Amino acid sequence: MAGAHSGIQGTVHSAVLRKFVLMLLLHWPDVNNGWRQPNTTQAASLVQLRGGEGRGGGGGEWLDDAVDRDRDRQRERDGERGARRDGRGNIIMSASWKQLPFQIFLLLVSCCRHTNTKTPPDPTPATLVPTSPLPTDVRSVVLKGESHTERVELLSPVDLALECTWTGGLSKPPNITGFWRKDGDEIENGRLAVQLVDEMYHLKHVFRIVSEENLGSYSCAFGNEARVDFILTAPQIGEVRDKPMVSYVGDSVVVACKMGETKPKPVSWNWYKANGTDREQISVAAEPRRYEFKNKEAAAKLVVHNLTEADSGLYYCEAVYAIGTTTSHVELRVITLWEPLKPFVAILVEVIILVAAILLFERSQSKKKCKGGNGANEDQTNTLTQGENSTAEESSSARHRKV
Repeated sequence: MAGAHSGIQGTVHSAVLRKFVLMLLLHWPDVNNGWRQPNTTQAASLVQLRGGEGRGGGGGEWLDDAVDRDRDRQRERDGERGARRDGRGNIIMSASWKQLPFQIFLLLVSCCRHTNTKTPPDPTPATLVPTSPLPTDVRSVVLKGESHTERVELLSPVDLALECTWTGGLSKPPNITGFWRKDGDEIENGRLAVQLVDEMYHLKHVFRIVSEENLGSYSCAFGNEARVDFILTAPQIGEVRDKPMVSYVGDSVVVACKMGETKPKPVSWNWYKANGTDREQISVAAEPRRYEFKNKEAAAKLVVHNLTEADSGLYYCEAVYAIGTTTSHVELRVITLWEPLKPFVAILVEVIILVAAILLFERSQSKKKCKGGNGANEDQTNTLTQGENSTAEESSSARHRKV
């Protein structure tokens, strides 16, 4: 494409250049006679002159004869057109001749425009679809009830044949409508009549699974009576941590993800950190002193050094397979050294407050008891004094009677 365009462009440039040279040859100024009237005979004479010179000999005399003949023809044309000449026989330029510089300027602009024209880039070739067939895999389910869910884990692109066999319900009509759904949406032109064969209904469809977009939920349905769901995913990470990991500011922590022992090994691992509703990929090259990867085939570890409270949040590990990815997450909480002491400090404060309240209560009770004891003593003293006075009065009255 680029070569053809360059050839066309070169042809255009050559044509413009030839036209420009021809104009110069036809209008080339004479040193003695000024501008000459253009004519094709002069151009032909110049071309023949070049050929005569090439043949060698007689070129000068032939040129003189050609020039004389050209001048005679020019005089005849000038007489017919009413051209004017001065005393020396030079042609006086008319108004049309004054436009010659402008015409030359237009030719130069046209030439520059073609020269500056950029060659358009070649269109990007379309991606070639591999002609080799994909491997075939078959997954079948026999349904005896009304619904069933089957999980299917895939590693690489495949032509997947899904088969559903339903034993039927209480009433078994000779045929029933069957169709397929992808993520809840019915597949176009997927409805067909399923015949009852050997007391069972059979429904089959082949799906080409080549990328992660093709994964998801595929459902075969027998009318509104029965359904089988196939969940297509990449291999899932086996160990999932429900509780958050806890570490302290300034320490290092190891966040781990591991595939199950029976799971295939992923091609590679990626790590992400939650940032609001988005996820940011963690790069060791960007922060080598903060992060460290320790991946071992079926397991991956992320080491975070010099923790800060800003490192708290969700961390996602991603296992990459040829067909797609699978993800798990771990929550990390980074706390200070005072964080574990807060409950004990709170309990200690409560104990101190309780003891202080008890002491205050005991002190107030002791004061009340002291006041009560003083009042009883005063009453007893008064009682004793009254008794003594009465005894004295009785003895004095007895003395008076004796006298």
